[in-house]
Amino acid sequence: MLRLLALLFVVTGFAADVAQPAFSSAKYDKDIAAFEAADKANPPPPHAVLLSGASTFRRWTNYAEAFKGYPVINRGFGGSELYDSVFYADRVVLPYHPRLVVVYAGENDLNAGQSPSTVVSHFLAFTKKIHARQPSAKIIFLAIKESPVRAKIRNQVLLTNQLIAAECARDPRCQFVDVATPLLDHQGQTRPELFRPDRLHLLPAGYAVWTKILAPYLQP
Repeated sequence: MLRLLALLFVVTGFAADVAQPAFSSAKYDKDIAAFEAADKANPPPPHAVLLSGASTFRRWTNYAEAFKGYPVINRGFGGSELYDSVFYADRVVLPYHPRLVVVYAGENDLNAGQSPSTVVSHFLAFTKKIHARQPSAKIIFLAIKESPVRAKIRNQVLLTNQLIAAECARDPRCQFVDVATPLLDHQGQTRPELFRPDRLHLLPAGYAVWTKILAPYLQP
């Protein structure tokens, strides 16, 4: 608890001044260019629900069927980290004028050795960038899941989720949604039947769990 309070003090201390990360990467330029080309060929609807983040979203191939009745745009790309979502927001979030942005990112960051406080700072940078241009946009952060292959970062995952949940509670335009706990059994262990053989990405059964939780939040 003391560690959580200390990090909350650090994170919230600079929340008002958080800025876009001072680095950039062209690593995903081809992915982003492919999105832009697809948009020119078949323009997506404005004011839709936008999925933003890493490969957990990219691999969610039946999202349109899962959320039938709601216009949903999936812009998950590569094995991206949360700062990539900040860097590319001008190209894969803001042009769509979404009414709701659903974010799943941060897991790759922690696995790469970034601290929970750094991940939170990138989340705050993301929300600041979106709300600077679209003040009324709602942002949902999906809890970082405990992937079986990444058991070593479990404590960092739990702490990051706590910190981001606390930040979301400070802004009525943001909401933290726990899609991680339902992927665990009654003993708090990951359920292997919900994960692909890589023990990292979700099977359709895992996405079905997420669909049931997330669907009510997509209502206008």
